[in-house]
Amino acid sequence: MPVDKQIPAPAAAAAGAIDLSWCRAEFPALELTVNGHPAAFLDGPGGTQVPQAVIEAMAAYLVKKNANTHGAFMTSRATDETIAEARAALADFLGATPAEIAFGANMTTLNFNLARAIGRTLRPGDEIVVTELDHDANVSPWLALEEQGAVIRWLPVDPETCTLDLDQLAGLLGRRTRVVAIGWASNAVGTINDVARAVRMAHDAGALAVVDAVHYAPHGPVDVRAVGCDFLLCSAYKFFGPHVGVLYGRRAAFEALATYRVRPQSPSAPEKIETGTLNHEGLAGVVAAIDFIARLGRRYLDTFRPVLGEATGRRAEILAGMHAIEAHEAPLAARLRAGLAALAGVKVYGPPEGHPRTPTVSFTVAGHHPADVARYLAERGLFVWDGDFYAVTLVERLGLAASGGLVRVGLAPYNTVAEVDRLLAAVEELARR
Repeated sequence: MPVDKQIPAPAAAAAGAIDLSWCRAEFPALELTVNGHPAAFLDGPGGTQVPQAVIEAMAAYLVKKNANTHGAFMTSRATDETIAEARAALADFLGATPAEIAFGANMTTLNFNLARAIGRTLRPGDEIVVTELDHDANVSPWLALEEQGAVIRWLPVDPETCTLDLDQLAGLLGRRTRVVAIGWASNAVGTINDVARAVRMAHDAGALAVVDAVHYAPHGPVDVRAVGCDFLLCSAYKFFGPHVGVLYGRRAAFEALATYRVRPQSPSAPEKIETGTLNHEGLAGVVAAIDFIARLGRRYLDTFRPVLGEATGRRAEILAGMHAIEAHEAPLAARLRAGLAALAGVKVYGPPEGHPRTPTVSFTVAGHHPADVARYLAERGLFVWDGDFYAVTLVERLGLAASGGLVRVGLAPYNTVAEVDRLLAAVEELARR
């Protein structure tokens, strides 16, 4: 399948490689050792490590601000301010406004809430499009609406290239299409999709567009206005924060939702979809995580100034930080893919070279179950994932469900060339057995 030329090349490619390994000093978890080996956290797609500033922000909230909301006393007012600061931080991260940012336990819970709300407007026979490439958190919430008569249309994945052909999406859209749900990037193999094009196609059909950005958001700049989606979801624990889910809703689309809520809850966005008390200490950590990305970006504002557009303040710093993260991770991932592909018995899965992708690399080793590979590497201080990573349909289409799925490696700004080379040496040693 040809590379989709409509997906813009990362600005980081033009800037050249950037070494962010200096930021390792901010992550106390990196001091861990396993059997005498320094721990290499190559498990980023399942959640990154957190900087010391995030830990301190969460602890400070619990010591000085811990209370429920909307009270007359000091700690309650401080909690209200913490929530407002978190909405503002995520608005800067996504290119939105604070009133368009909601929080929840995780992306999956928020997406079920979103699907249930949209489901209240559906009639039997209305159609929803999902893809075979997606994490199940952007599939099962929509499949659940089959119980009330919704019809699910599947956009197939090409198992040879692990890509979606958006030309096929046109054939799935019709007058009964109500939702198109698509992932920005595959958490299993790293494929980046042209979500802006998919959103335009959904809107042309009169449908809402829901984007799962959980896997993309840690690796590239997000601009919800440029993408044009109605809703976008991500998870703070994938970009240096605690376990907090995030939902962006375009203001008009958000206000139109008929959400399920307790009677005292505000009927307005964004509170209308937030069921119960939020994770306030987590939101304090979210602010610190965004500020960490902004601090990265301050060093590279001049480097990326030509691609920052009209962004100013923290938004500009965040964009520069995300471009710098791309420029650090991309060459490491290329080194990893090339090294694995050169090993006998190792098969690498993912889009063809040249197709936009995140620094997530999945592979199998002939004669070795993925779980055994992961355990072998873990004993050597190399932390990777194995299985289907909730991308269940993709792994089935790859024919790997019965054999344990894939081994997945994901890179973050704190990963280094030395860690990649350690991994390659260990996989080579295992493959020779």
